[in-house]
Amino acid sequence: MADCAERIIGRPQITTDALRHYANAIEDAFGANVDYAMLHKLYGAPTPDESRYSPATCIGCDMKVVSGDPDPKHVSTSFVERQNLSMRMGMRRLTRLTNGFSKKFENHAHQIALYFFHYNFCRVHKTLRVTPAMEAGLTDHVWTLEELCSLLPEKKPNARIEKELIAEALK
Repeated sequence: MADCAERIIGRPQITTDALRHYANAIEDAFGANVDYAMLHKLYGAPTPDESRYSPATCIGCDMKVVSGDPDPKHVSTSFVERQNLSMRMGMRRLTRLTNGFSKKFENHAHQIALYFFHYNFCRVHKTLRVTPAMEAGLTDHVWTLEELCSLLPEKKPNARIEKELIAEALK
């Protein structure tokens, strides 16, 4: 949240689900300079024929203003839920029951950075007809994968090979 707060200009409106940790994180990052609402979805009892991975039916929502004056018309978790779905479908590393699942946090962080760069700079979105970065005025063209890869630092030689080369040089 602190990283998010540093990148936002102006007063944002934020909606989260009812996970209690969000309230402290948002207050620590934004202080009183935020319009923040919490949306608690209420679920019915699961039906016996549903599998264990199927969610119960949502039977309603309870909105709670946490701070500021959030506009009730814009209190929604739909955008972030859609983004989460796009991420899960686009990165199998985030799906626990696949063989591509990453166990190391560092691998997750790298994959997410690559995904969002590609999503925003390399992928034309049907509704925009351009990339999000072009729509925001951050670039004037669709980036190629070669351009994306050119931003990566040069790969250092394998440490084992480097040690062998040093040993050979010292002979």
